Amino acid sequence: MAFEREVELAKLLVQEAGALALDFQRRGVTAEAKPDESPVTAADRACEKLIVDQIAREFPGDGVLGEEGANREGRNGRKWIIDPIDGTKDFVRGIPLWAVLIGLEVNGHVVAGAAHSPRQGLLLWAGHGTGAWANGSRLRVSDKSNAREAVLSFNGFNTIGIGRFAEQLLPWLQRFWAVRSLGGAVDAMLVAQGQADVWIEPNAQSWDLAPLKLLVEEAGGVFKSFTGENTIYGGNAYACAPGMEPCVRELLK
Repeated sequence: MAFEREVELAKLLVQEAGALALDFQRRGVTAEAKPDESPVTAADRACEKLIVDQIAREFPGDGVLGEEGANREGRNGRKWIIDPIDGTKDFVRGIPLWAVLIGLEVNGHVVAGAAHSPRQGLLLWAGHGTGAWANGSRLRVSDKSNAREAVLSFNGFNTIGIGRFAEQLLPWLQRFWAVRSLGGAVDAMLVAQGQADVWIEPNAQSWDLAPLKLLVEEAGGVFKSFTGENTIYGGNAYACAPGMEPCVRELLK
């Protein structure tokens, strides 16, 4: 299987980092503000160090890019992209909607990754061309094509990224069967599992998106930036079942 070793490492490390984060949470955590005013905790930094150190041992020639500052250029076109705790605000408040995200990018394409939400009991993984999986079962996005039957997950109603479509947003939302906002990673994981049908993320960095892109695509879904590019570097993203993409493009046009 292509990238089998890398997928297995990603699975192992998201679970180890998740366990470490839970230990921090049990002992109590406080957040500091980063320059962009997003929160960070000692748990974020410790989890990133755990992941980066193990990657360096297993794949010493690979590069790394982490939300909390890890940044090492690789010598081989490979880069591990890490979000040690996606959803730090939820983590700090005890809301169980945070996740550990690890993706491997090779020559600009995400080819392996895993996402773990410890408090949800969710572990999803994928390899390029080998499908997306959870608990031994292959994942498939839904076959929905009508908003009146679809679940929309929308992250960040209060972010700057919604300005471009704010005026038409409420009428568009009202077309859906249900609307949820679970914080980002968990929303995308639901799309990959076929439990939600559209995910909108108006403001995101590459580490927020790397494994989620692969999970959705390997489950048969669509992942793009708001401009329609197949990228994790657009500053925003949407993911959906193929039948829902025309509805999404109506909002973003």
